[in-house]
Amino acid sequence: MTASPPSAPDVAQALARIAEALERLAPPARPKPDFGRADAFVWRADRAALDPIAQVNRVDISLLRGVDRVRDLLIDNTLRFARGLPANNALLWGARGMGKSSLVKAAHAEINRQPGLAAPLKLVEIHREDIESLPTLMALMRDAPERFIVFCDDLSFDGGDTSYKSLKAALEGGVEGRPANVVFYATSNRRHLIPREMVENERSSAINPGEAVEEKVSLSDRFGLWLGFHHCSQDDYLAMVRGYAKYFALDVPDETLEREALEWATTRGARSGRTAWQYTQDLAGRLGRQLDRAN
Repeated sequence: MTASPPSAPDVAQALARIAEALERLAPPARPKPDFGRADAFVWRADRAALDPIAQVNRVDISLLRGVDRVRDLLIDNTLRFARGLPANNALLWGARGMGKSSLVKAAHAEINRQPGLAAPLKLVEIHREDIESLPTLMALMRDAPERFIVFCDDLSFDGGDTSYKSLKAALEGGVEGRPANVVFYATSNRRHLIPREMVENERSSAINPGEAVEEKVSLSDRFGLWLGFHHCSQDDYLAMVRGYAKYFALDVPDETLEREALEWATTRGARSGRTAWQYTQDLAGRLGRQLDRAN
């Protein structure tokens, strides 16, 4: 005996149950980020989420000494970008502790104080190990009305790390390329982001050494603005210390401040903005004073 075909209502009910089961299996739709929650965010690649930062760890731009030229160049580039004009990706490279990351965060705050911005400029930090997720992050920002600085601190690549290819494609390559409302700022101790021995190894093993080396070195070409930071002089170092002492109202005789600051730098083998800040923290602690960083 031949079974009768299912009726139209039965088919419709079966299809509805299948559709409901597929909806339960499908991942939930990713909510759009609420960029109005804060002016700064940290990208969490494992969750594909942006965590708002209520208070950014930064110093006032007036406290950054000995970097006047690069400070002005970065401020000008960032202000043009915030006003909807063309601007470059920026690579801040050079000596450790000379204020590269501090300048990026201070410039962000300084620009948001400027009149005539259509909307506050947002700062989004991405960690070095999450660079391969940069296209996903940029996709979340592409259609947003806000403008964004995507910031990666201490960016460099070692050994067989190939994630630099993702960065190259996200910044200028690929079909979509970098969104018009996004600019990428990175700090590094290396001008070319890739160590010399990594380039030399590639040169010795590649079928076409010239092309292999060109691919790696060309990463830095994605940054139109290169800003170099160099070790500071003793005068610049003391100016940083005096600037901190004045800003935080640390009442110490100048001769004592100078003697202690120079001794502090000598014991650490370096004069830098970081060294000046560390001495200031030590001094404030001995004086029983709190240091409230500017926002």
